[in-house]
Amino acid sequence: MNTTSPEPVPAPATGRIVLLTTSHRVAPGLLSWPAWQALHAADRVLCADGAHPQLPYLREAGIRVDEASPTAEELVAACADGCTVVVVATGEGEPALTDGLARLAGSGRVSMPDLELLPASYDLPGARLLDLVQVMDRIRAECPWSSQQTHKGLAKYGIEEAYELVEAIEDGDRDELREELGDVLLQVVFHARIAEEGRAEDGDTPFSIDDVAGGIVTKLIHRHPHVFGDETATTPEEVKEHWLRTKAVEKQRTSITEGIPLGQPGLALASKLASRVRTAGLDVPLPAGDDLGYELLALAVRAEAAGVDPEAALRAAARAYRDAIRETESGTGAR
Repeated sequence: MNTTSPEPVPAPATGRIVLLTTSHRVAPGLLSWPAWQALHAADRVLCADGAHPQLPYLREAGIRVDEASPTAEELVAACADGCTVVVVATGEGEPALTDGLARLAGSGRVSMPDLELLPASYDLPGARLLDLVQVMDRIRAECPWSSQQTHKGLAKYGIEEAYELVEAIEDGDRDELREELGDVLLQVVFHARIAEEGRAEDGDTPFSIDDVAGGIVTKLIHRHPHVFGDETATTPEEVKEHWLRTKAVEKQRTSITEGIPLGQPGLALASKLASRVRTAGLDVPLPAGDDLGYELLALAVRAEAAGVDPEAALRAAARAYRDAIRETESGTGAR
């Protein structure tokens, strides 16, 4: 009598599904090494979008891609006998497919293949700025209000947004800070988009957001020789010295007052003038006068010499005054 137990029948291999995601903000074909390995090792590669930007590069690499949009059940069946199927996700992802796979897995009625989400490319820092540029392009072209705006018409919003940013900083509100930075950034992108439409017959030289970014990159590199060049700086004072020296060479100004916007608030203007005088080592007596303006000028110069921003100091005092007003109103019932 043979008492040897029969060999156990191995369970059928369940295979593997790899959902390959890519970023539209990264140039097609720039995939990670694990992504290329998964693609080359796959038994089948599927993509629902025949115009997917990755497909020409995959085919150039010798990978056959079938244009197909299988259901969750069909995809599980395709993994029978241990097959690996890679799904190249479309720009919206594959929500219907992933939801279907989740339902199948939760039912307990189906032997599920291994599921893997494999990011094939990641957004680089700053990649979302490309989205902002694209959104601004469309708004400029299709929005009845935005399409009519000019640099002069938007100028007041730039001032307002800058003040709101300062308020968020002074309030210490991180959520507001993030939002207000976005509003300021919008002004930059909006103006750059308008500038692309400059017409030669009007004397306008067109420029784009790339020209704006390229200009500030060049300026930053040139004014930081201690970072990008052979200069050295170990203190903030030395950094400022580098900055002022390179700026003076760039601008070739005949007066230290050049470049100071006279339209800024009075206290800030007085403080900036005093800062330029002090940095240049000049001895300039304050103009004499009997009205309040000269007293405020003297206070602003004194504040700058003490390292105090007179605008910020006055705003802080004004906030305290506002709080006192509200406290008085709540005590008297006045509104």
